[in-house]
Amino acid sequence: HTPMYFLLCSLSLVDICFTSTTVPKMLVNIQTQSKVITYAGCNSQMYFFLLFAGLDDFLLTVMAYDHFVAICHPLHYTVIMNPRLCGLLLLVSWLMSALYSLLQSLMVLQISFCTVLKIPHFFCELNQMVQLACSDTFLNNMVIYFLTVLLGGGPLAGIIYSYSKIVSTICRMSSAQGKYKAFSTCASHLSVVSLFYCTILGVYLSSQLTLKCSNFSDVCCGHTHAEPPHLHPQK
Repeated sequence: HTPMYFLLCSLSLVDICFTSTTVPKMLVNIQTQSKVITYAGCNSQMYFFLLFAGLDDFLLTVMAYDHFVAICHPLHYTVIMNPRLCGLLLLVSWLMSALYSLLQSLMVLQISFCTVLKIPHFFCELNQMVQLACSDTFLNNMVIYFLTVLLGGGPLAGIIYSYSKIVSTICRMSSAQGKYKAFSTCASHLSVVSLFYCTILGVYLSSQLTLKCSNFSDVCCGHTHAEPPHLHPQK
């Protein structure tokens, strides 16, 4: 069970960091009744949000693989999921997430914005930032869609494949107790995966909705203001 606990600890740490990218600033805004965030602060928030969101995605995929090995190849579990492989998978997850968030942040830095921006969201969401740019964002949109399909769809496909094999193996078990134990082992992970992807989808759909809403009326949406540092150096 050591690999599973190692991955769970890593996921818990990433989730704490993931929440810390948006919640503290949101609480400060509520306390001070101010919705202002600097341009540098917005980019930093966006970078760390993408970093830990990507890490969450990759770690959930690695955990799905861990469940696959444990249920489909139980006799080889300790050999396959050795400490070296676990460390390597965690390192690759960090590197992929860091490169992804760095690339997206650098792409945003290349586009120009007009004066004071109103972001129709409670944090600096990547798609919102690109939509509010004054310069051409065709390349940014292509990179966003390509990387979303690659780094979002790829891990999801891996999770689905792992669980298709797990379900197939469980169905072939003759013991009812063995089936129950296998299903109970996967239930918590499946619930977290569902919650993660549903939340990401909800954030995307809500950002699209609030963006359309803001095009008609600024009254119907709550806004966060991003102020470029050259306009407001005192911020």
